[in-house]
Amino acid sequence: MDAPKDASPSPKLHTRLRVWEFADRYVFEPVDGLADLFLSISRTNGSMNLVQELPPRGPSANPKVRIVFGVVGVLKLAVGSCCLVITDRDCVGSYMGHAVFKVTGLKFLPCTTASSAEQKKMESEFSDLLDAAERSIGLYFSYEANLTLTLQRLYDLGDTFKALPLWKQAERRFMWNGYLLEPLIENKLDQYLLPVIQGSFQNIHAEVGSDKVVVTMIARRCTRRIGTRCWRRGADPEGYAANFVESEQIMQTKGYTASYVQVRGSMPFLWEQIVDLTYKPSFDIVRVEEAARVLERHYHDLQKKYGAVVGIDLVNTTGGEGRLYERYAKSIEPILSEDIRFIHFDFHKICGHIHFERLSQLYDQIEDYLKKHKYFLLDDQGKKMAGQTGTVRTNCVDCLDRTNVTQSMVGRKTLESQLQQLGVLGGNDTISNHPAFDADYKVLWANHGDAISTQYSGTPALKGDFVRYGKRTTQGILNDLWNALARYYFNNFADGTKQDAMDLLQGHYVSSVSRDAAIPSRPGVMQSFRAAFALIFCAAMFMLMSLRQARNDLRHLVVALVWAGLCVGIALFVKKNGRKFCNRPRFYLSRN
Repeated sequence: MDAPKDASPSPKLHTRLRVWEFADRYVFEPVDGLADLFLSISRTNGSMNLVQELPPRGPSANPKVRIVFGVVGVLKLAVGSCCLVITDRDCVGSYMGHAVFKVTGLKFLPCTTASSAEQKKMESEFSDLLDAAERSIGLYFSYEANLTLTLQRLYDLGDTFKALPLWKQAERRFMWNGYLLEPLIENKLDQYLLPVIQGSFQNIHAEVGSDKVVVTMIARRCTRRIGTRCWRRGADPEGYAANFVESEQIMQTKGYTASYVQVRGSMPFLWEQIVDLTYKPSFDIVRVEEAARVLERHYHDLQKKYGAVVGIDLVNTTGGEGRLYERYAKSIEPILSEDIRFIHFDFHKICGHIHFERLSQLYDQIEDYLKKHKYFLLDDQGKKMAGQTGTVRTNCVDCLDRTNVTQSMVGRKTLESQLQQLGVLGGNDTISNHPAFDADYKVLWANHGDAISTQYSGTPALKGDFVRYGKRTTQGILNDLWNALARYYFNNFADGTKQDAMDLLQGHYVSSVSRDAAIPSRPGVMQSFRAAFALIFCAAMFMLMSLRQARNDLRHLVVALVWAGLCVGIALFVKKNGRKFCNRPRFYLSRN
């Protein structure tokens, strides 16, 4: 699929830049031979322009120099601007014949000169968020291939579209740095506009008999309602769901290329689960009267993008999850049709913690749907043989653990159908009959799930041993216990700052027409869990000291009881006001 002759290709993106850090500006010098102009960004106000040469360097001007591999964008703040650059990268494979890189290093270059005490204080407040932003994970990019669109979508848009600059081709909902690129777009700096996705990119190479098979997995995280596990649940009023991820499985063999796309996302109505120091905070359904409208918006948007949709809900039928299921089932009922189906499958009740082979019961319910809506397939001449006309939308509560097990099953069944159609597998043959291929494919999906889970919850996916090895293992169960505890810690004591950093990078919270962001103040000391824990620890120590001396003087027993009462009182106060003692996002507003 070459570009037509009348479609002139867009200029290539810069792949390597030397950054000169002068006292008043940053100058980006292309060292890839693609241009003679330099990009200059002011260190005082963030203004940018192209220049023909470097500023003069004398004995007093000795600029620091570093190599970067792309400009992610510019973040405008109330105290100035910051330019985010890629300081390190790893090549992780190829896509459509072009190299794909994973971001392994990010750095903000400040473009501000704080003068007043208030500005310096605000700059200090932002520094924590910028540090968290520099630790963003799961970022991928290509200098030549569009990672934001599925193969089928790219094919349907045609060659003229593919001749456009990459940022103009990109699907905005999956372009992680879309907001950050706006200042560069305004200055028409096409050769610096590098689209970045958050998600996962992996591939495996296998031999099945005499045939070579390449399988690639791409996860694309939607930025519309991006966030962390407990601070982004449900959907917003526009129908954008939290933890919405598009997973595309691409198979290549014998010159043929096949693709299958499925999605995951939080239950698409307004609900919350605000952390409060308990292990499993309660679920709160918000504005019940709007649930059906929000869900309808979400599903109709899916229809526009993917065609038919079957929603698979894996949550429990009892307890707090049961209330969510009931609201989901009731809200989707008015729009059910031939093209919108809904299946509830109580994963824990049917499969328990070890019998995941019982997912075959779910496959029996969707097998006809999968065969009807097929997958995208190109022949060895690049001609379209079939198209995917519907997708599977899967969710549990987090859309991580149960969801990934289920999606891997759907992906496996679809891949087997593709390989059987192309004669790589026999009519009754399966991937599991080819041990080396089977093992690699399991690891592919396990890594895919771990990447998505780590970005949302801070830990790898639970139940990952089944996806990775095809069975539950003792080590896998122990890993799940450790990861569950780690999730508790992150949810309560770390994710608030991480959520603010995400919202800042996406431009979700701004304070003026100029889109400069300001930051709310920190919570008071009495809302600090660390302070409360320190008080309880000190009171407990004094209580123990008093008890040791109570043998000689009963008055110390009374003192010990007073210290014990203080411990219990503080603990009860913390429990009652648990939400105030968690690491809350400072930009967050409850929808209650």
